[in-house]
Amino acid sequence: MKCAWKKRVLRNYWNCRRFNYVLLLSLFIGAQVNAQAVFKPFPQHNQYITGSIKPNHVSQQQLDKQTSAFYDQWKARYVKAGCQKDQCYIWFEKPGKQCVSEGQGYGMMITVLMAGYDKAAKTTFDGLYNYYKAHPAKTSPYLMAWAQVKNCKDLDQTTATDGDMDIAYSLLLAAKQWGIKGNINYLQGAQNMIAAIMQHEINAKTYTILLSDAIEHDSKDYYDTRSSDFMPAHFKAFESVLQNGKWQKVTGNSYQLFSVMQSKYSPDAGLIPDFIHSINNNPRPVRANYLESPYDGYYNYNACRVPWRIASDYLLYGDARAKTMVDKINHWIRLTTSGNPDNISAGYTLAGNDIKGRYFEALSFIAPFTVSAMVDKSNQPWLNKLWDYLTGFKLKDYDYYDNSIKMLDMIIVSGNYWKP
Repeated sequence: MKCAWKKRVLRNYWNCRRFNYVLLLSLFIGAQVNAQAVFKPFPQHNQYITGSIKPNHVSQQQLDKQTSAFYDQWKARYVKAGCQKDQCYIWFEKPGKQCVSEGQGYGMMITVLMAGYDKAAKTTFDGLYNYYKAHPAKTSPYLMAWAQVKNCKDLDQTTATDGDMDIAYSLLLAAKQWGIKGNINYLQGAQNMIAAIMQHEINAKTYTILLSDAIEHDSKDYYDTRSSDFMPAHFKAFESVLQNGKWQKVTGNSYQLFSVMQSKYSPDAGLIPDFIHSINNNPRPVRANYLESPYDGYYNYNACRVPWRIASDYLLYGDARAKTMVDKINHWIRLTTSGNPDNISAGYTLAGNDIKGRYFEALSFIAPFTVSAMVDKSNQPWLNKLWDYLTGFKLKDYDYYDNSIKMLDMIIVSGNYWKP
């Protein structure tokens, strides 16, 4: 009897221990699930503006599957652990630099939009955020130093405007996706950053976009701009946060500038150059080797993003100025390629001619044309071909820039992009 009693006591003891363990485990898991709870999980199947289109030769399920499959590859290759345990960064992949703010912005946007499918998205996003915060610009703790080299050392402490804008937008998305009551107040972070961008990266006289915070009012390039920094859908989200009218001015002035550039310098193709000079007085394409290459005044590796950025404004907000602009580009690219995506070159003159020697596939050109095709049903066969062509390329054959733009644009084209 004594032995039986002892066995019952021991059994009850271990049952109690087991119950407590299960209870604690369930509470822990619950806390983790709550911490990672998402309000707009992928896939979202967002309804863009009436009249816009998506690829219709494959099912929505297939669009989602292709997008999520590429995301798995993209994340495995480009998200790297930072020099501190709570940080991570987007690998630049080319010699000389470890990370650039442009890539950090891409990565943060991609990660927050893929939350829900990616159960660890919040952890990754917070790591990317912590890395951004650990590398402040000299002008403001809310802006990011544009590049880091080996061992996470800042190349310098100036900024790249486009990187800051994408990071700020990603924080608005994060506030919508995960709320603001966790360890990071994403909305406050976005507000601080948007205000800093306006202060340090927007021309206070013309309300146009500066190349970086290093451009001062007496700089020779104070009235110059990089076309791919014009992100009107971002600016409308920024305006909804600050509500001071300034981002409306930037949007309106930039659309007006782009309209002038199209009509005066690219009336047939509707293309915009990488960099625009003297926006306050007779705006025009910059000279060769202005900043990056002999093709700085052409439709090259910066301006290739313009169709994506502008078309996104139409898809989310229905801005007629955006549609007018990309309609012209869509008409030209379909005509010059004879409706065959394989004929898309990696760069063009503003007259719409191929840059000599650029007869190869570049996803950073192909993917934005895919987004811009979405604005009108007349592009449906062209859009279907572009989707198949874009998704047919393997990640291993391209670099961080091509693959990251492809990833973002696949999210948009599959119908899974949304405004905060």
